[in-house]
Amino acid sequence: MKGVLRYLARRLVFAILLVFVVSSGALLLTRLAPGDFASELFGTGVTPEAIARERARYGLDRPLLEQYAGWLQRASHLDLGVSLMYRRPVGELVRQRAANTALLAFAALGVATLVGLPLGIVSGSRPRGLVRAAVRGASLVTLSLPSLLTSLLFVLVAARTGWFPIGGMLSVDAMDAGWAAWLRDLAWHLPVPVLALALPVAATLERLQSQAVAEVMAEPFVLAAAARGVPRRRILWRSVLRVAIKPVASIYGLVLAGLLSGSFVVEIVTSWPGLGRLMFDALRARDIYLVAGCAVAGSIFLALGSLVSDLALAVADPRLRDGAAP
Repeated sequence: MKGVLRYLARRLVFAILLVFVVSSGALLLTRLAPGDFASELFGTGVTPEAIARERARYGLDRPLLEQYAGWLQRASHLDLGVSLMYRRPVGELVRQRAANTALLAFAALGVATLVGLPLGIVSGSRPRGLVRAAVRGASLVTLSLPSLLTSLLFVLVAARTGWFPIGGMLSVDAMDAGWAAWLRDLAWHLPVPVLALALPVAATLERLQSQAVAEVMAEPFVLAAAARGVPRRRILWRSVLRVAIKPVASIYGLVLAGLLSGSFVVEIVTSWPGLGRLMFDALRARDIYLVAGCAVAGSIFLALGSLVSDLALAVADPRLRDGAAP
């Protein structure tokens, strides 16, 4: 138990460092990029004096290190500043959009799990055959498609068929309706972004689960059970799966973290009002404090996912429980 606690303590320190480095890098790189919020606000055809006045108004004329030190001091007290674009606290904006991203990510993870794991068990338990070849081929094609292309394909299908909205999270008339109508409208908007986000993850889970099942099926205890006449289905679901699920469980948190922090393209293409969309708008407007706040949220998602995976791995691996493995 002490080995697990020491291991998780080291990973927690790494997670805190990750949040610090990512958020600081996002703020500094946005500040160092050509242009700033004042120049983007006015565009062309404005006198330099007017832009200088706006820079002084927003504090953008201060030295970079002074701005960074001030932001770091406020962030240490959980104050991420005020968005230059929205004139609202960054923390409030990030919390609202992070909730939308979390809804999308958890829905996509649920779909990916329900699709990927059973297909992985089926393909991994069959050494050959048409079903295995079809599943492996479909997962290979899905993994080869970039998220941008997948999102555009689903938006095109929605536009041509009219089955689902091509973008957004809610219809305008549903915002003032009751809870039942609100939930129905939300469920109607979910399939396009969820499927675009879930299919590559489902293919990844299928590959991992298939490889794990195939390796366990070749273990001596499985061959011995088959030699004793134990039905193949019983061996698969009671013995093989119990062992083969561990590799997938150890990376499950990372998969969730990737969905939470990596839905940038899908949110932009499908106009989902999440953290990725907010980050894109903040980058375009050179809103340095909002960019840093979005980076903080994304890195926290990634760090939490890493901690969940590390915890699952520590529980599954006896070497970590004994403190013998790094």
